[in-house]
Amino acid sequence: MIDKFCSYLLSKIRKQMPEIDEEKAEIILYGIQLIVGEIPKIFLMFGLGILLGLWWQTLLAFFLLLPYKVVSGGFHLKTHLGCFLCTNFVYCGNAYISTIWNFPNAISKYITILAIWIFGILMVSMYAPADTENLPILTKKERHTKKILSYVFLSLNMVLALLLPSTIITNLLLIGTFIQTVSITRIAYILTKNKYGYEEYIKQGQITI
Repeated sequence: MIDKFCSYLLSKIRKQMPEIDEEKAEIILYGIQLIVGEIPKIFLMFGLGILLGLWWQTLLAFFLLLPYKVVSGGFHLKTHLGCFLCTNFVYCGNAYISTIWNFPNAISKYITILAIWIFGILMVSMYAPADTENLPILTKKERHTKKILSYVFLSLNMVLALLLPSTIITNLLLIGTFIQTVSITRIAYILTKNKYGYEEYIKQGQITI
């Protein structure tokens, strides 16, 4: 039903903008599917958080991760059900773990923050912004800007995790940032059968490095 509604919206857009070719139409359709598909999943995710008694933790897990996620990218699952399950695992799972985990001492906390930051810097340098075939990021300017912002938001998350007194918020930042960083890696793309859109366009000779 979601796919049919998205196709209907695309047909309306193409009637108003007949200059849109098939390639651009596919990209627009994919963007519409992401927007329309994400809205109900987000409400259901927050609903589950409320049922679990973790509403504010789930809310924070989502919004604390959002800036880093938007600029660094990541894989997309092929089905709405898979995406829904993954979304709940990431945010509600993060909220739950963050409420029960405590670092045994300050040194272990500092080591964890440093390890996640170094891992993130390496992965961002290699893969960010991690796009997909359906929604590629092709211009050098946009790719450069999003890579720089990925470094910024990654580092900001780690600074907040270091300075904020709340153990729960620190955990939310660390777990969420780690999971998001993993989502841009090549192994995550292989496991979810995704491909980096920018690389595919280069292989096809449609753009040059």
